[in-house]
Amino acid sequence: MNLSDDQRRERASQMSKLGGIQPMYEVFYIEALTYSAGRAANAFERFDQAVEEGRDPATIVATAHEALTHVAGLSRFFWPGRDKPLHKARAETLRKAFGLDDASPLADRSLRNVLEHFDERLDEFLLQDMAGFFFPGPVVDEASLNDDALGFIFRLVDPRDEVFVLLGEKHPFGPLRTVVDDVLERAKRMDEQGGRLG
Repeated sequence: MNLSDDQRRERASQMSKLGGIQPMYEVFYIEALTYSAGRAANAFERFDQAVEEGRDPATIVATAHEALTHVAGLSRFFWPGRDKPLHKARAETLRKAFGLDDASPLADRSLRNVLEHFDERLDEFLLQDMAGFFFPGPVVDEASLNDDALGFIFRLVDPRDEVFVLLGEKHPFGPLRTVVDDVLERAKRMDEQGGRLG
């Protein structure tokens, strides 16, 4: 059955008043969170392996970038981009079930925004008056390399300090890894206990 726009708005309005998620559909959110957190955790594992094996910078940076893109997707479940009542209610219900608050690293939208709007951010980054050293390719090094006023870094990963530099902005990702692992563990446990939140 296809809903009309009016029917969809009415149902969304009713659901937002009830926490955004019907109990019988909680399992769908649990599955979606398991998938997002699982893909991020898997990419972080491949990142660790690539670093340990001394793989090329392109591989190391790509696995970190992939992991963080999945983290951005995970973040949207708990802190949606749209300010609509249904999405806000769903996010609040999920944050409560997973024990997350606004102090969570997932709540910080700075990395999420640069990943999601990378094309636009690249346009703006390249508008700057730049002179000095340019690093257009992927770099694996200390994040402090980004502090050089004459250096312009496109993408850098600091495996030791767990920092991802994208378009000259530093983004620590160690705390995100911890939250991803916690969300994945909780989602799996919820799934095993009948597919219910809490």
